[in-house]
Formats: sequence, structure tokens, C-alpha cells
Amino acid sequence: MRLSDLPKGTLAVIDRVDDAHAADPIAQRLRDLGFVDGEPVRVVAIGPLGADPLLIQIGSTRFALRRTEAARVTVRQEAA
Repeated sequence: MRLSDLPKGTLAVIDRVDDAHAADPIAQRLRDLGFVDGEPVRVVAIGPLGADPLLIQIGSTRFALRRTEAARVTVRQEAA
């Protein structure tokens, strides 16, 4: 599942960040910011009418991402 498709409030774990093309600077920046395998993540808020941005939380840090940026991140939902 993509981070951009994760329902608001659902806890998930990052699997990987996919490069949209060779040497993708956005994907690399996401990895540098802590979007790495095994990190717990959650969508805190979604823009008006389901649009951009998404407010994403990793640990105690929050990031505002566009849906196209969040779509690079593959996650797996935590078991209830």
C-alpha cells in the first residue's frame, strides 16, 4: 500500500521509498528525513476535500507531503 492511500489515523510501517526515476532527489530526501524501512508512520491530517498536503508523522516529527511525494513510500499496516 502507498502512504498516499493510507487512511487518516491508521498506523503503518514503512517498507521502502521507491525512486520515480534514476537518482530521484525527492526519494533520496525522503530517506534522508527518516522515511526508512521499519519506521512507524501515520497520516495525521489530509488537505481540504482530500487534496494536498498530507500531514505525516514519524516518531514525534511531522511532515507535510504532496500526494505525489507520499506515493513514493510503500507501507504495510500494523496488525490490530
